[in-house]
Amino acid sequence: MLYIVVHIDISNWTNLASLYNSSSLPYLSFLLRSFILSIILPAYLPTLVKIIGFPSFFSLISSFCSSNNGIMKVSIASMAMAILLGASTALSAANSKDSDSIVPITVKGNAFFKGDDRFYIRGVDYQPGGSSKLQDSIADTDSCKRDIKTFKELGLNTIRVYHVDNSKNHDECMKALAEAGIYLVLDVNTPKYSLNRADPDTSYNDVYLQYIFATVEMFAKYDNTLAFFSGNEVINDGPTSASAPYIKATTRDLRTFLRSRNLRHVPVGYSATDVDTNRLEMAEYMNCGSDDERSDFFAFNDYSWCDPSSFTTSGWDQKVKNFTGYGIPLFISEYGCNTNTRKFEEVTALYSTDMTPVYSGGIVYEYSEEGSKWGLVKIDGSDVKKLKDYDALKSAFDKTDNPKGNGGYNSTGGASGCPKMQKPNWNVPNSALPAMPVPAKKYLTQGAGKGAGFSGPGSQTAGTKSSGTATQGSGEVAAATSGGSGAASATGSEGAAAGLKPLQLSTPATLGLMIVLSTLFGAHLALL
Repeated sequence: MLYIVVHIDISNWTNLASLYNSSSLPYLSFLLRSFILSIILPAYLPTLVKIIGFPSFFSLISSFCSSNNGIMKVSIASMAMAILLGASTALSAANSKDSDSIVPITVKGNAFFKGDDRFYIRGVDYQPGGSSKLQDSIADTDSCKRDIKTFKELGLNTIRVYHVDNSKNHDECMKALAEAGIYLVLDVNTPKYSLNRADPDTSYNDVYLQYIFATVEMFAKYDNTLAFFSGNEVINDGPTSASAPYIKATTRDLRTFLRSRNLRHVPVGYSATDVDTNRLEMAEYMNCGSDDERSDFFAFNDYSWCDPSSFTTSGWDQKVKNFTGYGIPLFISEYGCNTNTRKFEEVTALYSTDMTPVYSGGIVYEYSEEGSKWGLVKIDGSDVKKLKDYDALKSAFDKTDNPKGNGGYNSTGGASGCPKMQKPNWNVPNSALPAMPVPAKKYLTQGAGKGAGFSGPGSQTAGTKSSGTATQGSGEVAAATSGGSGAASATGSEGAAAGLKPLQLSTPATLGLMIVLSTLFGAHLALL
């Protein structure tokens, strides 16, 4: 905060008197130019410099400095110099603000919001190298910046990344994505640090939690981190639904960690397989129970629309019907069936009011061609070749606008009922969840520390597993969210004091006022 201490030198009032008595018209001109230089111009300084350029800006300031009166000329010139000195600083600050001004996505009812506007995900799955090659696509700054240009041309606002090396720095890529207006949906797991559907009890341990806590601690600081996936396709049939309590416990623990560490509450949820026999049960399960146990959103990978198709032929109409009334955001975490030529006709349906009361968009699989015929582009070093699927998706996006207004979302949200066990399709006996492994609890107060990264030994058979069943509310720190769904709130924590703000002046404005006071009144000013 900047404090200004002003001491008035009475003897200098003679300068003011002589200035006024010499001629009132020049004096009024002096005051007007002083007002423009010290108050009006600084308010619009960054915009003005951007529009006309610094040389033209310098000429404009020079024109204000002409005067026949010595005192006036020195005063105005001094103010002009203050403005010029502050111009580069102000412009730099403005550029910095522009790059950091991306608005964090929040949850209201069953929808995502960007400020007061409904937010629909238009994304692609981004994993250059393919699922068989473990690499961090957003730690490679050159590759990241190479692809951002294509993201923007395609009309994306989101990318999904399946794994990151949490021992590396991601600042540059995340900043570049933010400057492009692109958000990140991040899977927190890696092949070595994840739940094992064959042995979820052992793989849910403190070593695993430390790794994923370190990941969310790293990425929660970025305003363009949209969401975290606690898991992806862990359940792929009826018998593996026994893993559901461990997926839900992991989701609970991530939310608890974010709140305990006073980090931004990035929405946390799960990306499910589109299994007909337990899709709805899994969605209900992730949204049932106490607020601390429930997810912030639910997503599933859906390849049921294979062109040529339709809203009804694909069965998407029935999915909308089944999920109507669901209380948290729902979106498609992978789509784009490639059985036939992809025209992405589902885009029109996905962003229409047939679906937006229930769905919040989706993510196309996938960005780069990795030999499986899913790619939108082919990458060869620094060269990005756009394929036919890219053209088809771009065409679909270009001709499909988001609905006006709020898209008919469910503003109240709310919990689902917990599904009853129905073997063999749903093998979860009750709503009880495993307790957080005791050694992992220290991370809630101490922080996760440094991540092991891709070079770490793995967690699936390491560490201490859960020793009991959690009581409802054991993750209650995560329940501090609003809206009933446990979702990230758009409401700030400043309260009534938010409206009480001190007068704030830019650096050029402050310097200009100091010079006016000093010249007119002989004021001595100290900056504290």
